[in-house]
Amino acid sequence: MNIQTFQKAILDWFRKNGRHDLPWRQTTNPYRILVSEIMLQQTQVDRVRLKYKEFLKHFATPKKLAAASLAEVLAVWKGLGYNRRALYLKRAAEMIMRDFAGRFPREVSEIEKLPGVGPYTARAVAVFAFNQPHVFIETNIRRVFIHFFFSLRHPERSERSRLSRDSSPVARNDISDKELMPYVEKALYAENPRLWYSALMDYGALALSAIPNPNRQSRHYTKQSRFQGSRRYARAKILDFLLKHSHASLPLLQEFFQTDIHLDAYIEKPVLLSILTDLYKEGFLTKKKSFWSLVTKP
Repeated sequence: MNIQTFQKAILDWFRKNGRHDLPWRQTTNPYRILVSEIMLQQTQVDRVRLKYKEFLKHFATPKKLAAASLAEVLAVWKGLGYNRRALYLKRAAEMIMRDFAGRFPREVSEIEKLPGVGPYTARAVAVFAFNQPHVFIETNIRRVFIHFFFSLRHPERSERSRLSRDSSPVARNDISDKELMPYVEKALYAENPRLWYSALMDYGALALSAIPNPNRQSRHYTKQSRFQGSRRYARAKILDFLLKHSHASLPLLQEFFQTDIHLDAYIEKPVLLSILTDLYKEGFLTKKKSFWSLVTKP
């Protein structure tokens, strides 16, 4: 398939089947785009859709988010998980107010300076907010390009996929993003990058959902680890507890952990203390004497 045919196939499909009603596609406000991009990291679209509106109802501008307490932000964020994203988003708003005089930066190099914003997120914001023609890859885009341009890398996998719906990995995971990037760059629909990337993401998420995941052939493919019983689960439980209580001592948290069988591995003092210390270093918690609490000041 040549590039022009590929572009036409993706755009024609998108016009008929795309998720045109997603709220972050109804705006070009860079702050709102950033909120959606941070929320969509490792979180399904349906969960983000409702939380996105709620978050912006409380924190409609960087100024309001920067001025809010961490407890207020975490309370609204609750249910999305990966609380570090909420902390980074608040710090990004603080930087926008402090270092950019309240104006959202337009250049990718400046957007990347915002806390929690890496190369992908910076380029996604520049594309969706400012319609700038940047090249980037995320999971759904990766899926599309592997499917269309690398399906013959492992013909035995293609044949098995044709004959069976078994999604177990057959091929080696040896397709790198470095190999994909020339295709992504060449296929970029420069007339309207915002439209193009929306189409690619939806095609990868929806049109290819019925076939074995092409991303299993990628070197970057990973399965999300189990949440319950993980260290991330224990961190989230501590933050939830402190949202309901102004402060807590180590013994009180140990007592609280005993009420959840998934927290058994974290009850011992050294283990629990190491989690609290991590949260302290990251800026979630403060400590006064023997009591831990959420940070209250920006």
